[in-house]
Amino acid sequence: MNGTTDSAHTTDTTTEAVVVVGAGPTGLLLAGDLAAAGVPVTLVEKRAPGISNLSRAMVVHARTLEQLDARGLADELEAKGEPLDRLRLFDRLALDLGRLPSRFRHVLVLPQYEVERVLERRAVDAGVRFAYETEVAGLTQDRDGVTLEVRGPGGGSGTLRATYVVGADGLHSGVRAAVGLSFPGRSVIRSLVLADVKLAERPDSLLTVDADGDSFAFIAPFADGYHRVIGWDRSRNVPDSEPLDLEEVRGIVRQALGRDFGMHDARWMSRFHSDERQAPAYRVGRVFLAGDAAHVHSPAGGQGMNTGLQDAANLSWKLAAAVNGRAPQGLLDTYEAERHPVGKAVLRSSGGLVRLAMAKRPWTRAARAALATVVSRVPAARAGAAGQITGIGIAYPAPRGAHRLVGRRVPDVALKEGRLYEVLRAGEFVLIAPENEKCATGHAVRAHWASDRRTTVLVRPDGYVAWAAEETWAEEVEAELGKWALNQSTTTHQTIR
Repeated sequence: MNGTTDSAHTTDTTTEAVVVVGAGPTGLLLAGDLAAAGVPVTLVEKRAPGISNLSRAMVVHARTLEQLDARGLADELEAKGEPLDRLRLFDRLALDLGRLPSRFRHVLVLPQYEVERVLERRAVDAGVRFAYETEVAGLTQDRDGVTLEVRGPGGGSGTLRATYVVGADGLHSGVRAAVGLSFPGRSVIRSLVLADVKLAERPDSLLTVDADGDSFAFIAPFADGYHRVIGWDRSRNVPDSEPLDLEEVRGIVRQALGRDFGMHDARWMSRFHSDERQAPAYRVGRVFLAGDAAHVHSPAGGQGMNTGLQDAANLSWKLAAAVNGRAPQGLLDTYEAERHPVGKAVLRSSGGLVRLAMAKRPWTRAARAALATVVSRVPAARAGAAGQITGIGIAYPAPRGAHRLVGRRVPDVALKEGRLYEVLRAGEFVLIAPENEKCATGHAVRAHWASDRRTTVLVRPDGYVAWAAEETWAEEVEAELGKWALNQSTTTHQTIR
């Protein structure tokens, strides 16, 4: 089934199962997941068709790569990008990613537009319907669904009807505004400069970043010979509309890094500001927010796009279960319960990093030096920092009395049927049990440990533990599967898609 593009159509009297608004990485992953699960979905995007190369994200973290691996996309992106096993943030603070408990022991330096290309192709192949040059003007909800008021090409108005709507439409989200949610926060850094340039001298490291309290600069490569430069000068606090020239970019880079690497031939330059904001809720009735529509943060640590993609991975299987009549009561509420605290933690960590990078006073610079020392010398602190930034350490709340694994991310463990993240490509729960354990499988893929491990683990489609036990009976497993409304059909492991 091929995706369709409908850039002129703005009125639909039928009810789509889900309308996703915003065709950035978050919206593309979410829509692709839903379509792959057999859910009819329309992706609304106010831009014309085509992937922009002006996006700001430049890194893909390990947890995001795991989620992409569960969709069969990670290896293709790995071939396009460049891995970096050491992430330097400022001064002496560097994170060695070579010890991450993941198949991906690195950060992948890769522009956002390359991620979007792969996700868009997947969405089209899965059958997502695209409505380009279409913008949300308002919405109303009732007990059965959501009616979106939209403006199409040329300003024509119309409506779209859906059972559920997801706003993945960024900082200035029309969906968020339409449901009346505020977006509290503030601008952290004003007058950041961004440029795509060629360099006469290649930097020593793949990612170059440093700060001196009055300025900072970041340089990362594209595959086409250009480099992305982001910089900031404390003394140059001007509106985003202020003209920008290459000499200003050169000066900021020289101040922060000591040299400008002979930058020339800028193909694009822009001035912007960095906000820290989070919506107070990620769900209002049948409407959900994800990605930058729900939270925006400083660029420190490169966590923005990655957090949005992980929002999508958390929400997509829950929406699919609801549309397909398999969701237990309260399942959709767990999206906000699990992801809102994550968004808050990312705001805190990325904001802390940028404030330390901007540190000018002696005591704040001393605090930065102390943090660098602790992270570099204390293994637990080092693992915690790496887990937070890469997403590997993120876990979700577990019910009182639950097994210690519940809510935790499952590594890419070896199974008799293959790697776990290959098995997860079926888009279903995976029940991992010892070889001779006789357990019902319900609507889950049955798998077995490649080792002699005795724990029985029910893995959610997003790779987190739903339930686990050391010794189990078939009746106990059936009861747990029933809580997830998974026992309506049976899936056995045949082939991996």
